[in-house]
Amino acid sequence: MKKLILIIIVTLSLSFQAEAQRGLKIGYVDMDYILENVPEYQQANQQLSNQVQKWKTALEKKMQTIADLKESLDTERALLTRELIEEREAEIKYEEEQMSNYQQEKFGPNGALITQKKQLLQPVQDQVFNAVQEIGSTREYDFIYENSADALMLYSANRHDISDQVLRMIERSARKQRVDDRKNKKAEEEKPKKEVYKSVTKAREDAEEEKERTEEREAIVNKREQELQDRKNKRDSLRQARKREFEERRNKILQERQRMRDSLQEVRNRNK
Repeated sequence: MKKLILIIIVTLSLSFQAEAQRGLKIGYVDMDYILENVPEYQQANQQLSNQVQKWKTALEKKMQTIADLKESLDTERALLTRELIEEREAEIKYEEEQMSNYQQEKFGPNGALITQKKQLLQPVQDQVFNAVQEIGSTREYDFIYENSADALMLYSANRHDISDQVLRMIERSARKQRVDDRKNKKAEEEKPKKEVYKSVTKAREDAEEEKERTEEREAIVNKREQELQDRKNKRDSLRQARKREFEERRNKILQERQRMRDSLQEVRNRNK
């Protein structure tokens, strides 16, 4: 950071000496202000926020599932065999690994959130860069900075703020792009129907491939869920069997005690 400050100071000093006759022309761009005023960015950012909330909800459900499994194991541990305890612990470990993988996949350093934020920001940054290059060249600016902590711009007069100029240039580019898109759409619609059929066929093939991938993923998930359900059924069956065995032993002991009481009572009656 100190090196960056020094470079800026030296650059400004040298440029000031070289351009003392006409004076320096400096501008800056407020990136946050521009992002707030680009509708496409705001819409995409809102969609990303909605998606992030869905990811968080899914993660919370996974955490709750693990908490429920742990609580169930703690409650029933005394009634379970060692084999069943190990099986339940393995199931909890598997769910924890799945949750950790999901968390890294969505919120990790290389996860979907970071990747999509970069993808969302990159087009606007490119437009700002192109607009700044054009403004700097046509209006003969000596320096144009981004108003951020990296540039350490502690103060700058509003007259140096060219953010609105950049925004207007981006809006003009967006309007031009929309016009071009309409022209391209019209040209596409006017193409021979053979081309359209090709496009439809390709779209159908893509849809079928996506359907196959979805079915494969669902098959994997269903298989895992079936395995978990089979384990649960096995545990429930063993638990019921142990419960019946316990009840039978208990009833047998109670019956034996009752017979002993009856025998003692019979002996007392005879002695009378």
